[in-house]
Amino acid sequence: MVHAPLSPVSVGELSLERFSTVLEPERYEQVSEGIERGGPLFAGRTVWNVSSTARGGGVAEMLSTLLAYARGAGIDARWEVIGGDSEFFALTKRIHNRLHGFDGDGGPLGERESEGYSRSLSASGAALAAKLRPGDVVILHDPQTAGLVPAVLARGVPVVWRCHIGIDRPDERVRDTWGFLLPYVHGADATVFSRRAFVWDGLDPARVSIITPTLDAFAPKNQDLDHATVAAILNVAGLRGGGNGAVPAYTELGGAIALVARRARVTEERPMGPDERYVVQVSRWDALKDHGGVMAGFAEHVAPHSDAHLVCAGPDVEGVSDDPEGAQVLARLREQWSRLPAGVRERVHLAVLPMDDWQENAAMVNALQRGASVVIQKSLAEGFGLTVAEAMWKARPVTASAIGGIQDQIEDGRSGLLLADPGALGPFGDAVSSLLADTAGAQVMGDAARERVRDRFLGPRALLDYLTLLGGLLR
Repeated sequence: MVHAPLSPVSVGELSLERFSTVLEPERYEQVSEGIERGGPLFAGRTVWNVSSTARGGGVAEMLSTLLAYARGAGIDARWEVIGGDSEFFALTKRIHNRLHGFDGDGGPLGERESEGYSRSLSASGAALAAKLRPGDVVILHDPQTAGLVPAVLARGVPVVWRCHIGIDRPDERVRDTWGFLLPYVHGADATVFSRRAFVWDGLDPARVSIITPTLDAFAPKNQDLDHATVAAILNVAGLRGGGNGAVPAYTELGGAIALVARRARVTEERPMGPDERYVVQVSRWDALKDHGGVMAGFAEHVAPHSDAHLVCAGPDVEGVSDDPEGAQVLARLREQWSRLPAGVRERVHLAVLPMDDWQENAAMVNALQRGASVVIQKSLAEGFGLTVAEAMWKARPVTASAIGGIQDQIEDGRSGLLLADPGALGPFGDAVSSLLADTAGAQVMGDAARERVRDRFLGPRALLDYLTLLGGLLR
């Protein structure tokens, strides 16, 4: 199969004025003034963003809206996706796992891999260089694109490398992986990480910035949905019975009203009834998300003390091009599900959400999170964990691992519950069970969670941070 070296992603235009309804007036004024000051500097320039996929995962979700708001503010922001074969994405998945402190497929990162990595990106680098004009600026996202830094620098254009992943306590395997990528990224005009603990050794501190990921409150995944619409979407998608005759509608980014029509593929013994409670984890089918641990912890420590169901949901593996391990992880989870005791197995559901229309997929996730009694993110490693902020914005009580950027989002005991040891199933079960048992306290926690996201993790703040960074480079 022949892959295009670069594929453009269509980006619309959105107005930041809609955030005046959710931000505090003082905060909204700060954002407006900052964009007004910085906007003229971008006249006649293009801000190029390059990633490895346009669908699946937090990076693609953030870019789809953040760039639209930038364009709405008069900035010519564009998005390109690199091409690559299965060998390239197997290698970059290995890099991804190792940067999180895990072996992944156990393969090496030596001279042969470095040559293959550079060779795979050479066509994308040439295609990107041909698009650049004097005055442009480029933001490259994550390890898959790091090898493009030299091609951009050769054109005399400022380049930022943005790393969305990391680990708080790097070991020798992590540092070795840094060494693999450093020859590519050390020359970047700026590097951006999600938190200070993730910054690599060997980078110039003066060129490092910290920008926390954010979400769009009005995107299909996060927009407000009433209870009837949530029930209708879950029913049409085959995720829970009921629906009460409501319309499964959501608003697309462009403002059009759309309907959820496709069904998820659910591994289950029976569908959930409309009044049955459930807890949910939504993430890619990635071993580091530990769906298997979630399932085991639920079976052993939650199911015996509650009538709740468990939903583990993720995207159709065929719709996520840069993650070759997804199908293997999903197959192992289905095998694990088949071995659960019969009384527990009928309360566990593995939901594969269609990716034919990413906005419809996002609406399904929105409804799943809003309908849940508890949202889980029991990851073993996490860069930021945007799904946590998404659930918090929906005023859901969240139980999540105390790792990476999740620690920056949740105030333990106030806006969620943190798991000190992500692998310990007993404390995980206790945390989930406590929220299921104390519905009033869980709602208080959910309300506090929403306010924390409003204060710290909405899109305009990140847009202002990026404009400040880029403005400094261009000046």
